[in-house]
Amino acid sequence: MATSKVIGVLTAGGDCPGLNAVIRGVVTRATEVHDAEVVGIMNGWEGLMGGHTRSLDRDDVRGILGRGGTILGTSRMDPYVHGSGYESCERTVQRNGIDALVVIGGDGTLRSALRLAEEGLPVVGVPKTIDNDINGTDVTFGFDTAVQIASDAIDRLASTAEAHNRVIVCEVMGRTKGWIAVYAGIAGGADAILIPERDYDLDEVAEIVRARHRRGKSYSIVVVAEGVTPPEGAVMEEKTDAFGFARLGGVGYAIAAGLEERTSFETRVSVLGHIQRGGTPTAFDRVLASRLGVAAADYAVAGETGVMVAVRGTQIVPVSMEEACAEVRGVDDALFDTAASFFG
Repeated sequence: MATSKVIGVLTAGGDCPGLNAVIRGVVTRATEVHDAEVVGIMNGWEGLMGGHTRSLDRDDVRGILGRGGTILGTSRMDPYVHGSGYESCERTVQRNGIDALVVIGGDGTLRSALRLAEEGLPVVGVPKTIDNDINGTDVTFGFDTAVQIASDAIDRLASTAEAHNRVIVCEVMGRTKGWIAVYAGIAGGADAILIPERDYDLDEVAEIVRARHRRGKSYSIVVVAEGVTPPEGAVMEEKTDAFGFARLGGVGYAIAAGLEERTSFETRVSVLGHIQRGGTPTAFDRVLASRLGVAAADYAVAGETGVMVAVRGTQIVPVSMEEACAEVRGVDDALFDTAASFFG
């Protein structure tokens, strides 16, 4: 009689609304449909290297669908930065009898997962990031929630900006790509949007603000992705986290200072920061994350490796991790041009 397969699952990198829905999808599908065992890896790669695991069954994932965060925990530790690759993880894999690993993470996590697959560990990836910048998939879970949170914030900022005749710079997440800024900016009626993919001229942004005032609109909203290059001459403090990775945030203050200097209009800043990553996922993200988790379990049990489950149109399909990791997907020109139609 064949023994059941053992599927490991971990969440790594930054947290993201919908992680628990993916975990629930993996566990339920693997245990209830495929009669497999599931081993949860605690705190991402740190747990895989350190041997911190827990068994997961259907009852362990009941009631977590709408919860933010991740019941497995996460960290920014990486086996190829803070360890020696698969050698760092092999003991945990062998001790738990793991046949395949489902890795839920962003572009950095998936690149490490690809390297583990190349070293012989069967791996299935699930794309996770609020930034929506992973190649090979139309959308990532968590993005819809982040955009909804940012859009709601912009709506609130617009009302207070109008009441006080102010310019407000709203800084949103977006390390290298501006998907959240563009979507939330369109949805919130922003008067200008600055993203890492596009060069900008702060004098031109200032003119947009001045033109609004000449037309009788005494307030403006400027949405800025955190990864935007600071204005020329601005001094930004370089920060790193506990694992040596760059910490972004604060460019909105430099842009606001430049706008106030150029326009003489009172300018304030709101940095949304981690509020975009926290809390309950939207219905869209719950459904998407559940579908991705189920598909990942199917491929892991089937023995697939080096693939990522992706959204193509309305379907969930496997794509190679090489494709997923080949580049970081940026905002296309047509979408930004649509957003720019409403500037001013």
